[in-house]
Amino acid sequence: MRAPVSASMSLFLAALLVTACATGSPTTTAPSNAGPSGSVSPSGSASLFSPTDVAWLQLTVAMNERLLPVLDMVPSRTTDPGWQTFAARLGTAHRADLSTARRLLAESGAPATNPHEGHDMPGMVTEQELTTLRSATGVAFQRLAGQHVRAHLQQAVRVATAEQRNGVSPATTALATEVVRAGDAELTRLDRLNRPA
Repeated sequence: MRAPVSASMSLFLAALLVTACATGSPTTTAPSNAGPSGSVSPSGSASLFSPTDVAWLQLTVAMNERLLPVLDMVPSRTTDPGWQTFAARLGTAHRADLSTARRLLAESGAPATNPHEGHDMPGMVTEQELTTLRSATGVAFQRLAGQHVRAHLQQAVRVATAEQRNGVSPATTALATEVVRAGDAELTRLDRLNRPA
């Protein structure tokens, strides 16, 4: 698994995401309707989205899209009721966050394409890791899934904290605040879930 990055590195990463991904693939620094201040003002909307807002939303979408397949595996890979409840609640919350992030991206005027497609970054489950999970069941599955969920939640909280501090759009920073609150709570639940009986 990839090592998590620090909060300062997370902010640096978020700033870079609008210009390049981990593989060096170029992206636009801001959508074409960026104003003179560098903020994005979508047509017909008074909301402003900075490049940091857009980068964080894009990363949030990519991270959630990578975690949901893990959560969707839980009912067929383990009969543990605690894990099933945990995965169902987390999946519902992440789908809601994903829907909100996509809506805000649309409002920002950012391209609909995923700039992180095929890129493996901290907090993202890789295709190889998904393949390994599909071959595991019971306690072995729970251990692996727990590692991926923890890495995702920790990274999500790091980058959302950076967005809280540096974002411009009130709707986007509000979503970041919720991601931090929920992420911390789910990490506590995960700790309890993994505690020996």
